[in-house]
Amino acid sequence: MLVVGNWKMHGSKAENESRFGLLAARLADSPRVGAVVCVPFPYLAQAESALGASSVGLGVQDISAQATGAYTGEVSAAMAADFGCGYAIIGHSERRSNHAESASTIAMKAKRASEHGLVPIVCVGETLEEREAGRTALVVTTQVNEVLDLLPEAGPQNFVIAYEPLWAIGTGKSASGAEAQQVHACIRASLCGRAKRLKAVRVLYGGSVKASTAADLFRQPDIDGALVGGASLDAEEFVQICLAASGVTSAEA
Repeated sequence: MLVVGNWKMHGSKAENESRFGLLAARLADSPRVGAVVCVPFPYLAQAESALGASSVGLGVQDISAQATGAYTGEVSAAMAADFGCGYAIIGHSERRSNHAESASTIAMKAKRASEHGLVPIVCVGETLEEREAGRTALVVTTQVNEVLDLLPEAGPQNFVIAYEPLWAIGTGKSASGAEAQQVHACIRASLCGRAKRLKAVRVLYGGSVKASTAADLFRQPDIDGALVGGASLDAEEFVQICLAASGVTSAEA
């Protein structure tokens, strides 16, 4: 399983120091779960120094669709890789809505990440209106395929999907395990229909995940971990989510 913390635009050098220390210490003995934190760009050097020798992976929350050049304010995939990052969140709902990121932009960002050894964590999800109209399956599978069309070599080791229903982002609401499983199963079926090797691609759930809801989510057969937002800012809460994933995985072993 994979559990990814998305800090969004939060943190300070002092706050980060205590978070990194707790994560490195508490997650040292969780070999069955991959734990990753995606920090704001200014803290990459601090994160690399604090986590470089630990089992906790490092990622970024976005990258440029451009490889290099005169793009003021942009951060390339190569730059993120230079700081030891192994993952990049691509197409988060907040990027889609607040920055009007198009399907083609998101697909190109995923391609740039892959070119530089970063695993793209591609976010997909439906709005409440789309869900109520019965369009969830069409929306999420279309979003997945738009990216895969540019990544012919995508597979279980270099591609991750995060299903994040927009109605559950930052609202405190979370899909039940059964509700999330229904969409994850749809995504899995779509992946299998595209190529057999894609069956093993990890599909994470993201949507106000908390330690109290994690075990129910992780028991579902097609949920392979979580993309954790606000709860990842509480290091102990994030650890408990990772331990919940580890417990489920251990029970299945």
